[in-house]
Amino acid sequence: MDALRADTAVDRLRVRLGAELFARVAGPDGPAVRHRIHDTPGPRWFAPSRPIRTVHGDAAMFVGGLLALLVQSLHPLAMAAVAAHSGYRGDPWGRLQRTSTFLAVTTFGTAGDARAAVDRVRAVHERIRGTTADGRAYWAGDPHLLAWVHAAEADSFLRAHQAYGARPLDRAGCDGYVADLARVAAALGVADPPRDRSALDARLSAYGPELEATAEARSAARFLLLHPPVPLPARPAYGALAAAAVDLLPAGYRRLIGIPPAPPGEAAVIRPLGRGVVGAIRWAMAGPPGGR
Repeated sequence: MDALRADTAVDRLRVRLGAELFARVAGPDGPAVRHRIHDTPGPRWFAPSRPIRTVHGDAAMFVGGLLALLVQSLHPLAMAAVAAHSGYRGDPWGRLQRTSTFLAVTTFGTAGDARAAVDRVRAVHERIRGTTADGRAYWAGDPHLLAWVHAAEADSFLRAHQAYGARPLDRAGCDGYVADLARVAAALGVADPPRDRSALDARLSAYGPELEATAEARSAARFLLLHPPVPLPARPAYGALAAAAVDLLPAGYRRLIGIPPAPPGEAAVIRPLGRGVVGAIRWAMAGPPGGR
């Protein structure tokens, strides 16, 4: 009887945590959106066995998302567009919910819904234009900028999955993930997106001379790492996720942002902590409220 009560208490805790996490990442319409994504019949862009489903369906995406934001901020034109138009400071959870919904729809939803989601994003990109503080013009629909954002995202999600995912991919799986995500990138307007890991690495290297940590990029890093919009009780868990993301930053990007070099043994401390938090999120969201 005591064991039964303990199991029931654990189940209730899992349900509560899963519901709270799901509400944060999916928003108030999350259950209805989840039902439409997963339960609407019809062809999908990606079969259930495809690597993109393995990566995007895993809790390691919490680390990958933070890592992607840090890396993407290093292109001054992309960061200027984000700072001026994304509302990441005024409505950070809304931005997270829109991004997570887009990833879920294009990965798991019907082909028609995926196409509609891409069209909506392209329409938004078409309207986002402006000028940086030093006079350089930007346009969110610029294929060159889109290619940077895509490459940074693909690399970050894959790095996080390989370090913290429940089922890390083999070499063919990594190439398959890059190829899968290229389909979404091409639909968004990226010209000739990389389709394997080697091509992805080469694409990222090609952007090296364009990268810099502007004042906006450093401000975004401080916001994400030091002053996140997270309730006080969740700060330790968020801190572990943020530390895990920083640990995965390539040394050159870390230096640009202004984060000190990793001290000896940093990974030996951070990786187990990160795995613990990611594992706890995976456990919580495997229940009915957030699981899929």
